[in-house]
Amino acid sequence: MRPLFIGIRIAGALAVVAAIVGQLLVSLGFWTATEVRDISTSITNFFSFFTIQANIASAVTLAIGAVLLLRAAPDAHDPRWFAVLRASVTTYMVTTGVVYNLLLRGVELPQGSTLSWSNEVLHVAIPILMLVDWLFAPGRTRLGWGVIGIVVIYPIVWIAYTLVRGPWIFNDLTQELGWYPYPFLNPLGDGGYATVAFWSAIIAVLIGAAGAGVVAISRTRKAAD
Repeated sequence: MRPLFIGIRIAGALAVVAAIVGQLLVSLGFWTATEVRDISTSITNFFSFFTIQANIASAVTLAIGAVLLLRAAPDAHDPRWFAVLRASVTTYMVTTGVVYNLLLRGVELPQGSTLSWSNEVLHVAIPILMLVDWLFAPGRTRLGWGVIGIVVIYPIVWIAYTLVRGPWIFNDLTQELGWYPYPFLNPLGDGGYATVAFWSAIIAVLIGAAGAGVVAISRTRKAAD
């Protein structure tokens, strides 16, 4: 199992890098062709998506995990700091997969702005890989329920960052101030901040539930073997 998951983790990290770089190159070409106002702002927007940030965290986590499997004794468990990191990132990626496929898959984007295979890697393949890795990779450490409180910190900070930054960013598609990475976080749409609060609460519940599930899996007998 150990050599298998070393390979899976390395392949997963490389797939994330390829998908993000590929999409960024396509986006740069699209922005240049459509003469966006500020390329640097568009690049910042690109890296402000939860999906991109969570996938970058996945690549880092998978790379570290591969090294740990290479260096650890056969019966060793993950160090706690890595177990918490891995649990958090797995939660974020599972949530990303669920939210995208339930809420965002049908959202229309400008023609030529999306690299289809990259989109599937980041929203489908890596969420599945992270979940499979959490379920079956050797070395999983038993975690306490308090870890859920750590897991939810980053999404809360990200939502706050998005809502504070959004009103000040020029949106090249609408030619107005106000840029938000996902429609359900846009207070300029129907329902305003009430709708944003509703969907933020729904996503918080999803993240909390996913985090609880991840912690519960860590507490199964396999984690202690």
